[in-house]
Order: sequence, then structure tokens, then C-alpha cells
Amino acid sequence: MNSDRDTGGPRTEAAGVVLAAGAGRRFGRPKAEVLFEGERLVDRAVRLLRDGGCERVLVVSGAVGLQVDGAVVVHNHEWAGGMGSSLTTGLRAVRENAAVVVPVDMPWLGPESVRRLLDCGGRVAVAAYGDRSGHPVLIGSEYFAAVAATAVGDIGAREFLAANPELVQYVPCEDTGSPDDVDTPQDLIR
Repeated sequence: MNSDRDTGGPRTEAAGVVLAAGAGRRFGRPKAEVLFEGERLVDRAVRLLRDGGCERVLVVSGAVGLQVDGAVVVHNHEWAGGMGSSLTTGLRAVRENAAVVVPVDMPWLGPESVRRLLDCGGRVAVAAYGDRSGHPVLIGSEYFAAVAATAVGDIGAREFLAANPELVQYVPCEDTGSPDDVDTPQDLIR
């Protein structure tokens, strides 16, 4: 993994994108509305992106309509088709020159991971946790169409990233939080 960080360049102007459209079948209800430490997961994800430096945050809704303070909600009418359609919906709504993407079900991510991606100088960047890559993911606007073309079913940007390794900058984030996700109610009890 390339772990070099160039913090000498200007900060990337990026919108935050929260993927929050799923029905949460394994969880038993939509995860966006689940409370964790007194806060809905969707509100926690919005706060993560704002605290990390994204001035504008978009939330992609689907299975349930959402109202979220401090964010623009964009509805994905094809949400049942999987995360790929939510990623595409979110990227279409971005006006900034990049997007920092997070799924709604990763409550242990830290805002420093977002800051590091914005400061790394890359146009495609992925948070790295040791030898494992995770979220957040930064995507420059010049790659939105290519990412959307490969984002199908429950595959988000993974195919694009795998097909273009020379573009991807891995940014060390193991000390900023955890990329573990929440699939069941038991996952919230750690």
C-alpha cells in the first residue's frame, strides 16, 4: 500500500456523502435511524463528515424518508438495487470537486480520518487501517462517471478502485477510529 501523505498542498474541497438508503434487513430495520450512544447513526455520520472538514453533507435516503439537520437529503428511488445505486445518486448531487463517502453503519470512524483524506493531496484516496483498507473514501469529481459505471448491486467504488490501483492513495488512519460496521444489533455492543 502506498502510504505517503502530501500535506503540503491545498485542502481538497469535498462534499460529504452518507450512504443511508438501505432497509437494514439483517439488522431488522433501517440502520440510519438506529440510536447509538444517544444519536441516530445518520446524524453521527453527518457529524463525522462536518467535523472532518466537509462544509456540505449529502445523505442518500431510500428505504425510509429521512430528515437530517445540517445535511441535504437526496432520495435514491432505486435503493433496493443496492449500495451502488446509492453511491451513484450521491455523486450526482455533488457540486464540489470531490466527495468523501461513508456508509451510515460505521459509527466508530473518527473525523481525523476525513481530515487526512482532505489533506493528502490525492484525487482518489482510501483510509487504511494497518493492512486493511476501509472508509472514508475520497473520490475526485473527474472520476464520478467511471465510479458510477462500475457501482452495481452492493458494489460501491470497489471495482473502480481495484481496476485503477495507480490512482489510489492509501492514507494511514489506524489511530483515528475503527472501520468496523454494524450488521446486527449485537454489533453495537462492544
